[in-house]
Amino acid sequence: MNLRDELKTGKKRLAIWGLGYIGFSSMAHFAHEGVKCIGTDILQWRIDAVNRGDATTTNLEYWIGFDIKPLAREKVIHATLDWQDLVKPDVAVHLVTIPTEKDGKPYHDILKDVIEKIATFKSVKTDHPVLVIVESTLTPTVVDHLVIPLLKQKGLEVGKDILLGVAPRRDWFTAADKGLNVLPRVVGGTTSETTDLMADVLGIICKNVIKAPDHKHAAIVKSIENAYRQLDIAFANQLTLAYPDMDMKCILEMVGTKWNVNTYRPSFGTGGYCIPLAPQYVLEGAKNPEELTLLQASLKTDFGQPARVVKSLLKRGVKKVGVLGIAYTQDLQVHVLSPILPVIKGLKEAGVQVKVNDPYYKDEDLKKITGCETFAFPDGMEGFDTILLGAGHMPYHFIDHGRILANLKSCTLVIDNSDRTIWKEINFPKSVQYYATGQAHWLD
Repeated sequence: MNLRDELKTGKKRLAIWGLGYIGFSSMAHFAHEGVKCIGTDILQWRIDAVNRGDATTTNLEYWIGFDIKPLAREKVIHATLDWQDLVKPDVAVHLVTIPTEKDGKPYHDILKDVIEKIATFKSVKTDHPVLVIVESTLTPTVVDHLVIPLLKQKGLEVGKDILLGVAPRRDWFTAADKGLNVLPRVVGGTTSETTDLMADVLGIICKNVIKAPDHKHAAIVKSIENAYRQLDIAFANQLTLAYPDMDMKCILEMVGTKWNVNTYRPSFGTGGYCIPLAPQYVLEGAKNPEELTLLQASLKTDFGQPARVVKSLLKRGVKKVGVLGIAYTQDLQVHVLSPILPVIKGLKEAGVQVKVNDPYYKDEDLKKITGCETFAFPDGMEGFDTILLGAGHMPYHFIDHGRILANLKSCTLVIDNSDRTIWKEINFPKSVQYYATGQAHWLD
């Protein structure tokens, strides 16, 4: 019986290290196909959520597309704080789905910790080498320079005692048609045999698996595809600076009607786990990073964009600002590298009163993340002279426009940074200047 069949029949189990968006969704999809899964995380509430059959992040049930609770009741999924429960003789596959960034930079201490823990399987009697698949985004050289030497220190030979590969995720968690099972999945192992095994195992949940030449090629694909996006978004923001009196949002939408050109929009900057970090991953792993001048320039533009927004707002004389949405994109509970956060910080440091709202966060969490007081939407907007729509969450979109307008009595400026410019159809009074990011004079 091969490994795929052993997983499908319950003879072997699959372990997941990290139960955020990536880890939980991997667990759910494998369990849905009958694979018994055990996961671990450092956060007790995530452990509890998994064991109740609840998603560990907001709106993830919608994206996954099936009910998780029966899988928890039948113990097909289970989570524990005790990582040693994942290093058992019947656990044949380990998915590593932990953060690989910290403070906006590539960060590998958590990866090292997890790999060291997995390596303890050497003391457990098993009838097979375990398969370790890193789903987190990695610098192309980190496997060779960090993971393999670490395993060697533990007395394990990669390709013999332990099978190692990389298969970074490329899902979009706000679009049901861009899920784990339908998007093409690039995989690569340290040996061709490992790549074949990875493809067979991930083929349980992924319809289209693409085999890379090796782990380094698989790792860099994710970084380059997101670096492309970061370059294009940075270019869009540069265009608004170069042509401040033109509606660059409108122009770029028309540019995007050409069959081979994507549509990008100016914004407060990029955010999330992937796009802002991708150029850094590519630069860090490059043999000749000095040749990547476009990436270096795009990073400067991208990370400098929030400061430009702050400068513009201060020039306009804002005093009381209400921020709607701290997440980096709509309908996600993810504020990692969200560009609205440095905007908030910059305004506060300049003495501006800032309050925040985000329906996907508890008030105490918002206060901890931003250092700001919270307000209710829409009834709490009355006292602000400026509203920044940081993320186009559905509760901000699907609401009667009259309720919004009734609570903007003191407001003179609205800047809409949402992906879908969700307030563009509101008939604001002449006393309110409304700008979608990228429109003419939005950064005046």
